[in-house]
Amino acid sequence: MFENTRRYLEKLGLPGGDLYDLPTSGAKFDDGADFRVEVPTINTSEAAASLVKRAEELGIQINRITETFGMFRHTRDEIKEFVAIAKGHGAELIMSTGPRATYDTGATVQTGQGIRIGYRLRGVEQLVRAIEDVKRGIELGVRTFLIYDEGMLYVVTQMRKDGELPADVAFKVSAHCGHCNPASFKLWADMGADSINPVRDLQLPMIAALRAAVPTPIDCHTDNPPASGGFIRNYEAPEIVRLAAPVHLKAGNSAVSGHGQLTTAENGRRMAEQASLVIEFVKRYMPEATQSGPRE
Repeated sequence: MFENTRRYLEKLGLPGGDLYDLPTSGAKFDDGADFRVEVPTINTSEAAASLVKRAEELGIQINRITETFGMFRHTRDEIKEFVAIAKGHGAELIMSTGPRATYDTGATVQTGQGIRIGYRLRGVEQLVRAIEDVKRGIELGVRTFLIYDEGMLYVVTQMRKDGELPADVAFKVSAHCGHCNPASFKLWADMGADSINPVRDLQLPMIAALRAAVPTPIDCHTDNPPASGGFIRNYEAPEIVRLAAPVHLKAGNSAVSGHGQLTTAENGRRMAEQASLVIEFVKRYMPEATQSGPRE
């Protein structure tokens, strides 16, 4: 059915349908690993310290620590603390750029229809301020930034190419952008995204189709807080690794009620424990899969 359209998608380098045969990816990170573990919603340095402490007690490696409250809402000292904690554990630190629509004066984003705006930037001034947020983070030692707006990604990747931003700066695209098909993924990859986070509830054949479209690392949630579905996919984590490698398994924020909240030391501890379950299930059911070690 719909064969002409499917053939045209394939002509563009996209899969003609979701991949129900669930093919093995075979691709890997540059270090040869299949997966990394990312813990999002680590929104205070206190939560970051607790996360790392509990992870080390459990003997697990957290590869990415992701802050989502808004970098421009943290003091310089706290950002420096985030940087030091991540470095001490050998983790990549990702901080979220702002000001983004939910912190702006516009009311549309607060309405039922306007929620489709997501966290995008309103007007040129907010775009400029978000870029300044990146520059401030770079000054304080941050090297990976969470991006919520396709226009911003276009600009900052151009700035990186032109030497306006350091060559080692990386950009992760947030799930809040709402992309959930291979064509959207190809657009983000072509614009220079270093990793891409699809919406959280894609089924395995859909995830496999994303991998078929782009070589870029994919960031897949294995669990979520109640505010964004509340699902926990521990048993699917091994299959996600097989289908989507190189993949960041986003684990742990089912321990909190929603995204963007300030998190506590107890939240950090519980998120480490949830991450340990995901690692356990991958090792149990896909023992051949390898996880990246500490970041140099």
